[in-house]
Amino acid sequence: MQSELSPEKQRGFAQIQEQLGGKLRLTDCRDFSALKTVAGIDLAYWNAPDGKEHAVCCIVVLDAQTHAVLETARADGVIAVPYCPGFLAFRELPLVQEAFGKLQHRPELCVFDGNGYLHPRHMGIASHAALLLGIPAFGVAKTYYRVLDTGYTEPAPEAGSYTDIVIGGEVYGRVLRTHTGVKPVFISVGNDISLDTAAALAMQFTEKESRIPLPTRLADLETHTARAELSGGMHPA
Repeated sequence: MQSELSPEKQRGFAQIQEQLGGKLRLTDCRDFSALKTVAGIDLAYWNAPDGKEHAVCCIVVLDAQTHAVLETARADGVIAVPYCPGFLAFRELPLVQEAFGKLQHRPELCVFDGNGYLHPRHMGIASHAALLLGIPAFGVAKTYYRVLDTGYTEPAPEAGSYTDIVIGGEVYGRVLRTHTGVKPVFISVGNDISLDTAAALAMQFTEKESRIPLPTRLADLETHTARAELSGGMHPA
């Protein structure tokens, strides 16, 4: 079994996040209506017989206009950082960087299965990775990460309806209904993109088959396939 993240490590990680948080830009760095390429990024975990936790990161690069798949890349390995809420990025970034380095097409935008600004220190995986990779990004989470014990208001049932997640007078993210009558997703900025643009793009990339945008949906499917291949049928972590 993997050990817990020590208090000393937690304090060190939190300090890094607080330092990086001051570098975030929550505005559009470009005209995203002219976007040519977009990448979806996701990870899947499993426990190996030796007791070590493994993961695979899959990246799927799409043509932003036609939604055709241009390229996929992946990286897998042992996860060295124990799970601890608020510090997910430190577990996942090594594999994200490795997979990203294998791409032939550098995407103009990354969409992560996870959070960005919707985080106690605004440093979810989408924010941290956006700064590290130097690419605009936002996060789309399927479940709500309760920040500072704050809940959210359900949006109206119609597609495109939303409510903002406001904590201490600041907007941390958006609860977005991508299809009428389905569960909402949770949008948050990573870096170099506004929340309005991130939400609009999430709607633009969401197709009939799923409530989540196509880039992260395809990345999620890739991780399931890769995990089955690499783990030899081991149970997911």
